[in-house]
Amino acid sequence: MKSTLYFALLGIPLLFAACDPPDSVTETEYVYRDDMRTLVKNIAQEARAARPSFIVVPQNGQAVALRSYCSDCATSVDVDYMNSIDGIGREDLNYGYSKDNVLNSAAQNRELSNFLNLYEDAGKTILVTDYVYSQAGVDDSYQTNNNLGYVGFAAPSRELDEIPTYPIKPFRENSEDISSLAAAKNFLYIINPSNYSGKDDFLQAVANTNYDVVIVDAFYEDEFLSSGDVQSLKTKANGGSRLVLAYMSIGEAEDYRYYWDTEWETEKPEWLLEENPNWAGNYKVQYWNSDWQGIIYSNSDSYLNKIVSSGFSGVYLDIIDAYEYFEE
Repeated sequence: MKSTLYFALLGIPLLFAACDPPDSVTETEYVYRDDMRTLVKNIAQEARAARPSFIVVPQNGQAVALRSYCSDCATSVDVDYMNSIDGIGREDLNYGYSKDNVLNSAAQNRELSNFLNLYEDAGKTILVTDYVYSQAGVDDSYQTNNNLGYVGFAAPSRELDEIPTYPIKPFRENSEDISSLAAAKNFLYIINPSNYSGKDDFLQAVANTNYDVVIVDAFYEDEFLSSGDVQSLKTKANGGSRLVLAYMSIGEAEDYRYYWDTEWETEKPEWLLEENPNWAGNYKVQYWNSDWQGIIYSNSDSYLNKIVSSGFSGVYLDIIDAYEYFEE
């Protein structure tokens, strides 16, 4: 959940409507984003082999869709990648880039908005999470995203640990049956249940809402959510059906996950790299490594297979922008 576009690090101007490189920049293939696109496409292919309707939504790192730095972004888009995903998540688009509950500057908005038009042109749903809690800011966030054709969520905490108390009802609340991401008018993003007394309390709180899409962690503490747990979340309080997406980090390893081996703390596998200084317990990985990919999707006991088996509607993939770490 952390992102700065690689182009900004290069000092290349980030443009909203077009992305023509300056004369000093030559078109370059970016191998690390190629590897990330391949990982996402393989996840989608693996999941849909078992369930064709499975939804895949990467978060942040929207420049990953480009095969190279573009003189014409439309022709540089990896069409296969676009076809493999149903939407894209973007954090901090209007609020929270520099500080939570603070409206972004025009320059920050241009940077974060860059390339989202390519996803919109491809017919993909754009889910925006703004970190804002003042009533005026929340109202502005929802209205701004709605005006842009995006589906917004105003998160009161970056910990993503609570259901907002304002507005009382979800923005654009409805009782429709939601069977595709494109039909969603709102969503809830809550992957940290630490404020709840137990799993049943957490599940009931989420079940009692009328959000069209809920994004939750696939685990409650160390326990993987069962198919019954997931099923209990698939109906809105008003009776309409909804989508339940499982959060999954694919660009970093987390030392609190079931796959973590304590021996790695003294003898790391070659694909496990340094700890993220901003997120304790999160480690950079060579996400193109076959051993890491085995953990994520390609083994029978993989993270993805557990998610599919539990009946989740899809996955919400984080740390897509891991390619920036290697491109630097």
